[in-house]
Amino acid sequence: MLFERQRLLLTMLDALGEPIGHMDFQKLLFLYTQECEEKPSYEFVPYRFGGFSFTSYADKRRLVEAGLLEEDERQWRITKAGRQAARRRPVASLPVAQFCRQHTRLRGNALIADIYRRYPYYATRSEIIEKVLPDAESRKRVAEASVAQPGPALLTIGYEGKCLEHYLNQLLRSGVTLLCDVRRNPLSRKYGFSKATLSKACEGVGIRYEHVPELGIASDQRRNLETQEDYDALFMVYERDYLPQQKAALERIRHWLTGEKQRVALTCFEEMPHQCHRHCVSKVLERSGGRRLMAIHL
Repeated sequence: MLFERQRLLLTMLDALGEPIGHMDFQKLLFLYTQECEEKPSYEFVPYRFGGFSFTSYADKRRLVEAGLLEEDERQWRITKAGRQAARRRPVASLPVAQFCRQHTRLRGNALIADIYRRYPYYATRSEIIEKVLPDAESRKRVAEASVAQPGPALLTIGYEGKCLEHYLNQLLRSGVTLLCDVRRNPLSRKYGFSKATLSKACEGVGIRYEHVPELGIASDQRRNLETQEDYDALFMVYERDYLPQQKAALERIRHWLTGEKQRVALTCFEEMPHQCHRHCVSKVLERSGGRRLMAIHL
């Protein structure tokens, strides 16, 4: 069974009518989601060559495994089975076909430059900006779209209810330079949030990833938490009995803040900080950091 966003990938490749390079397809997908969808099927982050969706690449790999797409080092192509799957809902394919006709000749550096000029934020981490944007005015707009926050800061963030790209954009727009994962076991059934994938994604957008499992809470202690009172009781014990034993781990974070002047975000699963132990860690760091250190909960 296909997700609607995966069906979009097949529909676009079918509408294009020919194999297409990896980068060109990624850029056309970006334009389509920005210009033709009220709620984008995919979100994107500023990456090495502009807007990039980790989730779309994961979906394409699944479609390859299902025999609906084929790939080589240079391009994607739709299979016969993939074409049949794409055409099962012809009404939904009409706006995609119209978009592809409108952009039939826009490829390569011309396509990238068009996106960089219209969506400069997504070019802020580009490694090819001087190649595709020779004019100084366009590069100036990209520089102005960069998010630079001065000085160290302590933030917290949960990934509950977020896709990887939305989460990364929150970090980038807040100027985070170091993500501190305080989960004991950094595994997730949600795409993008297990340690290996998350650390690689952070590296790709220029954010350092550090895992501090000593500050995590064992999963068996988190069972049967149904009310805020249950959470509060757990966190009271965590702050009173457990955190005082983790001086080395807390000192590592203090050093990142005060010694390295990093903008550090503590991360775990829960969306609301008062239902996550990261708020306990941030309180301890606030108390030791003086008045100037106040945690920002994203």
